[in-house]
Amino acid sequence: MNQWMTVAITFAIGGVVFVAGWFARRIVDRSKVMSAEELAEKIVREAQREAETQKKAAILEAKDEWYKAKAKFEDETQQTRSEIEKRERQMEKREGNLGRKVEFIEKKESELDQKETEVKASESALTERSEKLSHLIDEQNERLERIAGMNRDDAKKLLIKNMESEARLEAARMVKDIRDDARRQGDKEAKEILTLAIQRCAADHVVESTVSVVNLPNDEMKGRIIGREGRNIRAFETATGIDVIVDDTPEAVILSGFDPVRREVARIALEKLISDGRIHPGRIEEVVEKVAKELDQQIIEFGEEASLDVGIHDLKPEMIKLLGRLRYRTSYGQNVLQHSKEVAFLCGLMASELGFDVTVARRAGLLHDIGKAVDHSMEGTHAGLGAELARRYGEDDIVVNAIESHHEDVEPQSLIAVLVQAGDAVSGARPGARRETLETYIKRLEKLESIAGSFQGVEKSFAIQAGREIRIVVQHKKIDDARAESLASAVARKIEAELKYPGQIKVVVLRETRAVDYAK
Repeated sequence: MNQWMTVAITFAIGGVVFVAGWFARRIVDRSKVMSAEELAEKIVREAQREAETQKKAAILEAKDEWYKAKAKFEDETQQTRSEIEKRERQMEKREGNLGRKVEFIEKKESELDQKETEVKASESALTERSEKLSHLIDEQNERLERIAGMNRDDAKKLLIKNMESEARLEAARMVKDIRDDARRQGDKEAKEILTLAIQRCAADHVVESTVSVVNLPNDEMKGRIIGREGRNIRAFETATGIDVIVDDTPEAVILSGFDPVRREVARIALEKLISDGRIHPGRIEEVVEKVAKELDQQIIEFGEEASLDVGIHDLKPEMIKLLGRLRYRTSYGQNVLQHSKEVAFLCGLMASELGFDVTVARRAGLLHDIGKAVDHSMEGTHAGLGAELARRYGEDDIVVNAIESHHEDVEPQSLIAVLVQAGDAVSGARPGARRETLETYIKRLEKLESIAGSFQGVEKSFAIQAGREIRIVVQHKKIDDARAESLASAVARKIEAELKYPGQIKVVVLRETRAVDYAK
């Protein structure tokens, strides 16, 4: 009995332990499930936060891209708007030029109508005179037959002879009148064309100096430029080919050289060295070489810009570079490149009024002083050198002749060459276009008065109006009124032969007779 009780108790205890273990296992499994669910929820929350962060970053990045695209679009829109405004201004300018041309044409048509009316009136008068002449001839024939007893054939011969003589005289008078009228009309039309061209080409003039001055921050910089025992200044002069003048001028040095391009290289290089502060022979050579390369590219850009400004698009690269070098060349203080562009515009305007080839006229005007780009390094006049360069690089014979003849070294062979002469004279003679140094100016005035004083009968001479006019006082007993006119012409011709000057010089001869008496 006890044994079965023991077995029953053992089984009961075992069942309790089994049940307790089963419940404990359920609790442990439920705890693991809850931990896994919490971990999963945590991972989901972190994934959501990360996704939200990435979403915000993506939104910010998209906004940044949008703002950049907006700014780019606004810049492009502004550039397009500027280009449109520029084209509108050009169109307004062209419309103004077209309006002036229309007015000029209308004026010409009015003058032609007036001339046509005058011609019709002249034809009517000639018809009337012809009828009167026929009537007089008939009367003369009858009178000659009665008085001279001539037959009709003899009288006809005499009349024909008389009429032939009279007709020759009348024809000569008419030819003279026609020539005088044509000369007056030609001078008038030439002046109108020149005036219109000058008005339509209102270019600004910038007077430039041929001496380059470099400003210094202080006078101590002069010592650094010179260097120990002059090694820096010698290296600079050797590298640039330009003389550096260090004198008593405060805070400045002067660069002197015949080649304007080298002088510009020296000026820019010296300014960079001063700004950098490192001045020694090695650095000098490095900076000068770098500046020379940069200036070569800039010269090409200047040449291309000038050719595009005047509408010439097919110049050889060598000619474009020579054209750009004129940017650093001056003549009487006038920039030669600016002068060449103005002559090109003037020639084009005059050619359009006369019905010539505008492109060829502008090309000849633009290249007429191309020889000045090399005249400092080659022998010969700039006109001859320019013609040789143009011929070498395949320019048209008309352009070559226009370059060669614009200072009358050779005869002009086309009307384009004459237009280049006129454009060159107009550009150089316009007020403010050119200037002279004081020494050259004084020498020219003295030479002007010396030429006038070299003629017999001249008492005094005065150069006035800055050398634009010479007034000559003559002895009235030696020079009469007729000789005064011939003296003015002779002085003008001698001035043309012996002097070079911009524009023209007016010669005025003054002759005075005084009667003096005293009352006592």
